[in-house]
Amino acid sequence: MTITFERALAADVEMLVLIQIASFHYDSVLYPGVEIGGPPGYDSAEHTLKVIEEDEYYKIILDRQCVGGLVVFDMGEGHCHLDLICIDPAYQNRGIGTQAMAFIEQMFPATRWTLDTPQWAVRNQHFYEKLGYIKRYEFQADDGTPLIAYEKQMRPVPNG
Repeated sequence: MTITFERALAADVEMLVLIQIASFHYDSVLYPGVEIGGPPGYDSAEHTLKVIEEDEYYKIILDRQCVGGLVVFDMGEGHCHLDLICIDPAYQNRGIGTQAMAFIEQMFPATRWTLDTPQWAVRNQHFYEKLGYIKRYEFQADDGTPLIAYEKQMRPVPNG
């Protein structure tokens, strides 16, 4: 099993939107009572294209097949924010997410990482906490979704 990461291109939009939809809709299977949906723009080709063009969007490739994606925002001053990570449900629970998190932490040598996840997404919470992320506070997204903000402090990379 070989996992690699490549910058997403405009030609990848349709495939990535399908993966985003599958990934976020799977939450309604994992968490009965949770409505089908996802973060703003997850099901929009136009929104996804804008993110690819303006931000750091990477495809997650397993044995030459795209199985997920992730978006990182460089907030400046050593702070990076994981805006999105999604993996096709058919490929979840194989260590791909753990490798993706290691990739972004190596690719972007930040001293502080942040992310947020829905309060009901206990599987995500366990995953992030296993990787050293700490719950900082709870808040509501603009659409009313209750979220938990996470943070991870990284050791500064020595110069030279």
